Amino acid sequence: MRKTIHTPEYAIVRDILRAARQKAGLSQRDIAARLKVLPSWVAKVELMERRVDVVELVRILHACGADVNATLVQVAQAIPTADESRPRKRGRG
Repeated sequence: MRKTIHTPEYAIVRDILRAARQKAGLSQRDIAARLKVLPSWVAKVELMERRVDVVELVRILHACGADVNATLVQVAQAIPTADESRPRKRGRG
């Protein structure tokens, strides 16, 4: 399995995080201040140069004032299951 940060599925996570920040009317600086991190940390997350774990994901969503449960459901629904993303075998004949 390749690193998830380089997959279309991780891009979905990044897009949802960015949308939550923008919906809240917050800049990357605002989120950084709320999380007590450098603005470059937030930029790297949004540029897919840095991967976030589930704890960081929840903290970012809280900092945006987002509904964490609803957002996680949105992420889960947007990412295909292993069966859906697996290439289909071609039949013989």
